Amino acid sequence: YPGYRLAIFPGREIEALSDLDVDIIHSHGIGFMGIKSLWCSWATKIPMVQTYHTRVQDAIPYYSPVNISPRLLARLLAIYIRVFLRHCDAVIALTDAMMRELRVLAPRMQRCRVIPTGVDIRRFHPGIDADWVRDRWDVNGGKMILHVGRIAPEKNLPLLFAAMTSVRLVYPEAKLIVAGVGPQLEECKALAARLGLADAIRFAGFVSADELPAYYAACDVFATASTFEVHPMVVLEALASGRPVAGANAGGIPEFVRHGENGALFAPNDPRDAADAMLLALRKGEAMQEAARETALTYSVDQCTRRLEGVYRTLIPS
Repeated sequence: YPGYRLAIFPGREIEALSDLDVDIIHSHGIGFMGIKSLWCSWATKIPMVQTYHTRVQDAIPYYSPVNISPRLLARLLAIYIRVFLRHCDAVIALTDAMMRELRVLAPRMQRCRVIPTGVDIRRFHPGIDADWVRDRWDVNGGKMILHVGRIAPEKNLPLLFAAMTSVRLVYPEAKLIVAGVGPQLEECKALAARLGLADAIRFAGFVSADELPAYYAACDVFATASTFEVHPMVVLEALASGRPVAGANAGGIPEFVRHGENGALFAPNDPRDAADAMLLALRKGEAMQEAARETALTYSVDQCTRRLEGVYRTLIPS
């Protein structure tokens, strides 16, 4: 997409690594970035760590770059990932669920660890003055449900829209604020209008990094129906803000959301169950706030960085 650059061609990486006296190469991509990292590691004998962020196989139906059978492409991709991960000096998965999948896919991986990406608990916290967000979207005394993310098919927003019809029967003034942009924006706006929810579902567009913490603090519940998330950073940001999460019981979401304690889980692709989860989180919201914040503290930037440093220490000669 515009502004996204691929490091395809050889550059001065090896020279730069030597000049910088680098001890560890840490890659966060398995495409061109990962291949370049492996090459540099081999050429310089510097250990390489790979963090596996995305279930690439799940992206094939949405973003396949070539017009061949998705099943064939998935098999070829699995072979590539198996070979790639086997040559890394250490592999980090962001969740236990992802690590289980990787162990099946690439059983010969070395130094496997589960280390989530830490959330900034100082930036996202419940004490932010967020009244202006509720005023901006005319929430007034009603309930505010928030969704943050790219507006694209894999986020499954139509499910949340369908659930909102049931939520509004219980909370007539409830609003779903959708923060983000993406290729499905106009389609989602049209769907909200067809459902008669044009006033209940508001599209905030791109929300800046400066304003985003206030959006989390302003909402009563955060909701996501995505089944695509390996490590749902938005879920951790909402929990850090002391807000319960209603999320699909899929991917990495259930590793952070405990049903009835800091949020509610629902069956993927079931709008009735999604509505029930959102309603549960709305009813028990205040009681869940402390547990939500406590969950996020476990995954703070400081905590996760210390675990990552431990992996680095195993690779650097003493």
